[in-house]
Amino acid sequence: MAVKSEDQFVELEDVKLCYRVEGDPKNPPVLLIMGLNSQLIHWPQELVDTLKADHYVIRFDNRDSGLTTWRTGEPPADGYRLADMAKDAVQLIDHLGIDRPDVIGASMGGMIAQRLAIDYPDRARSLCSIMSTTGSLLVGHPQPGVIEALLKPLPSDRDAAIEHIVGLYNLIGSKTHAAAEAGRRRALAEAAYDRSVGPTGAPLHPGGGARQVGAILLAGDRTKALKTLTLPALVVHGNEDALINVSGGRATRDAIPGAQWLGGPQNGVEGMGHDLPHPLLDTIVDGIVAHLKNASTLAWNPGVAERANGGTRPTAPRPS
Repeated sequence: MAVKSEDQFVELEDVKLCYRVEGDPKNPPVLLIMGLNSQLIHWPQELVDTLKADHYVIRFDNRDSGLTTWRTGEPPADGYRLADMAKDAVQLIDHLGIDRPDVIGASMGGMIAQRLAIDYPDRARSLCSIMSTTGSLLVGHPQPGVIEALLKPLPSDRDAAIEHIVGLYNLIGSKTHAAAEAGRRRALAEAAYDRSVGPTGAPLHPGGGARQVGAILLAGDRTKALKTLTLPALVVHGNEDALINVSGGRATRDAIPGAQWLGGPQNGVEGMGHDLPHPLLDTIVDGIVAHLKNASTLAWNPGVAERANGGTRPTAPRPS
């Protein structure tokens, strides 16, 4: 279990959650939510470094991932929902004294971010949904065999486990940029493995991936609820996504009123798989930064005091 000095922990209602913060806490906050079988380290540090120049960046391990552990020692027998995971995120920003961050989610994290914006409309200043979908069964289908591969248990041997993880990254990630990404994929696989096992090498979250998939399957279709959102939104998706077909991103874009879209109208970001490949990172980050600048036209309040004292805020402007 590789705990770094920057890892912090907070006891929430259901879990002891691991998180990291970077940047000046006086700046507008950005909350990053990662996806299925992923950890806070799956956010590229280059993206975090760019954002933290003007924002207070918060990222965390979801329940059943990384260093976040169950308070009871055991997950609930009947599973959990994306709504529970969105509640974890809200409890984290409550703990940090943050009222209304810009919320950015990738993959399952995009689904959680959508759920947060729907369930807590006064807690998200803007929404960015990356390589995600609406929950509709008509869009966002994975390629055959991908889900089965993701749910296979890791080998007990470290080297074999890392090879398995690299294979998953190659399966769902960008094909165009696979050669350029090879070194980064292996380094990330090693770091992710070391953060997901205990001192004896036993996995910290046995069955966690299956429970997260269950949360996704039980979530239902968010399309109708997404149509009620009134906040600036950006949708990012790529044409090489083997886990969530780009149709899921298009459906998200079409559901959220006024949502912006990165890339071509049909394929989104050319050469992007279910990953954030380094050769495309400038394009993706530039789109996110432009989105955040647009969202900044909405008055930002750095703490919970205004809401607690009955203050009011203007309605979010439609994205240009």
